[in-house]
Amino acid sequence: MTHLTAPQHMVTRFAPSPTGKLHVGHAWSTLLAHDMARAAGGAFRLRIEDIDGTRSRPEHIAGIIDDLRWLGVAWDGEIVFQSQRLASYDAALARLRNMGLLYPCFCTRADIQASLTAPHGPEGPVYPGTCRDMGEAVRARRIATGEAHAWRIDMAKAAARVGALQWQALSPPGPNVDMTDVALHYANPLSHGDVVLARKDAPASYHLSCTLDDAAMGVTHVLRGDDLRGATDIHRLLQALLDLPSPAYLHHKLLVGPDGRRLAKRDGSIALADLRAEGMAAATLAADLRAGRFPIGIGLASA
Repeated sequence: MTHLTAPQHMVTRFAPSPTGKLHVGHAWSTLLAHDMARAAGGAFRLRIEDIDGTRSRPEHIAGIIDDLRWLGVAWDGEIVFQSQRLASYDAALARLRNMGLLYPCFCTRADIQASLTAPHGPEGPVYPGTCRDMGEAVRARRIATGEAHAWRIDMAKAAARVGALQWQALSPPGPNVDMTDVALHYANPLSHGDVVLARKDAPASYHLSCTLDDAAMGVTHVLRGDDLRGATDIHRLLQALLDLPSPAYLHHKLLVGPDGRRLAKRDGSIALADLRAEGMAAATLAADLRAGRFPIGIGLASA
């Protein structure tokens, strides 16, 4: 464990996607990031990750803003919308192509699932590299005919280009925890395989857009759930390739419901809008979450 020299101005953020209602887990994570910045005299920013054209909805954007205001969370500066940053994603993709690190992939999800030889990484099956060695003439012809494709990063080439990488991991807040103590983790992007950085229905993947946006917003500390710990390896690689700063990361435990499954929008987990409609006092909920007290049936994941 080493000691982290705090930046002159800490910047944290909350970055929801408008694909459903915010739930109690979002509220807890938001308050952690908000309070950490406020305690350090820093800034707390809000970003709306609205580039999923098939699931993002304007009404969910309005709901996110209403929920945060009800909870008493105030953000600094203008809200950043990913849909207004497409040019920056295109520029980064072009830069990576010029480095010879991207290739078009024409495989469908079904094609990948059908591959019996596909190994598994931190986020599931690793792409087996089917399109990696496809000839340039074949690639050009298939793109010219309008065949749907994604852009993948050649992870072996990319990792070789930057060498060994580390990222800074902070411990979650708690009794007797020094928030300036940081553990250095070696990034292992190779374990993820050739991840997608853009596809036809999304101008940039979560990995690329999140990395670029955090840098553009000056984020110094990223607080997010344990489910995204593995993604940090990929983000650290992209930071090195694109000459971007690397924030410190705090990955907190996820909240789970009575069935032991993590809270999720798609499962209709306890929504803040529903609690508000039922007359719950926002100040009471916020105080409980800050104290680690959760609504009945909700608790911290064991691992």
